Amino acid sequence: MQNEHDTTRRDFLKRGALAGVAASLWPAARVVGERSPVRPSMRPAGPVAISSRNGMRAVARAMEVIQQGGDALDAVIAGVNLVEEDPDDMSVGYGGLPNEDGVVQLDASVMHGPTGRAGAVAALEGIKYPSKVARLVMERTDHVLLVGKGAQDFARMHGFPVENLLTDRAREVWVRWKETLSNQDDYLPPHSPEDRDIGMYLEEIKRHWGTIHCSAIDLAGNISGVTTTSGLAFKIPGRVGDSPIIGAGLYVDNEVGAAGSTGRGEANLENLCAFLIVERMRMGDSPQQACLYACERIVDHTRLARLQDDQGRPAFNVKFYALNKAGEVGGAEIWGGGNTFAVADANGTREVELAYLYRGEPG
Repeated sequence: MQNEHDTTRRDFLKRGALAGVAASLWPAARVVGERSPVRPSMRPAGPVAISSRNGMRAVARAMEVIQQGGDALDAVIAGVNLVEEDPDDMSVGYGGLPNEDGVVQLDASVMHGPTGRAGAVAALEGIKYPSKVARLVMERTDHVLLVGKGAQDFARMHGFPVENLLTDRAREVWVRWKETLSNQDDYLPPHSPEDRDIGMYLEEIKRHWGTIHCSAIDLAGNISGVTTTSGLAFKIPGRVGDSPIIGAGLYVDNEVGAAGSTGRGEANLENLCAFLIVERMRMGDSPQQACLYACERIVDHTRLARLQDDQGRPAFNVKFYALNKAGEVGGAEIWGGGNTFAVADANGTREVELAYLYRGEPG
């Protein structure tokens, strides 16, 4: 039997533990810049879906599914499928830019709030809809992540055709990169943390970190999310970014909210920002405040000179998108000013501005 003293002591220890967690999550940021003002939280009408900017069609489709009574996971996967099959989006699925060998390798993850389950695939070749395969990993295995040939074999077992995902347009971009290649790749020579101009790229051949994230709250108030990508263009074969890693490119807690990301995956992997954002919302941050905090964490932890500009700021961008259980939405990026993310609710679809730490472009 528990006595009153035991209960009081346990509650005291629990409060102390939570205070310790809060202290560890509190920023020690060195961010200095023209930071965007914190805006009042935006609360859409009823169910809501959010996405990265390339997901305007995705959030509209997700809301159609939700309004028809669909689960949030059904909705967000149906939404991103439109982008995965779009040959004109060179950062996701079919038409995505390939790795350095000219092979399209895809990553995706899903999380289902009501059950707390997750599934993911990485370095998946020849399968147009990695988000669907990630869901099957969640539902039809006792695993969370399948990679490479094993992921492709699993997809084939469940009836997915293996297709050539390299479009002529993406192939031409890859060939141009190969033709101008010198030391402009991901293999680094020996260097110190202070060395600059290591692993830089020709301006005429842009490196893409594009991705699509989509998360939603359905009519029952349940939350789910998905992140899917073709990853960093011209990457070393087998490279896996943050998108399929639970806690980095995606995290969902049905009692708190959801978060996802696009941008430099390595920076996010080293900071597990999607999990961090959800935990900050659990502590009371608005979605926008939590996303800004994640940006600050990356800035504070970016210490290699080759990844910094001449003022010591990250020479890359990462963007975050979040919603909480109350239906409030927000997003933020390290570099910005006028960039947006996609939102859909009962009032239709629209773009909402991302908050930022520094105005302008990285470099």
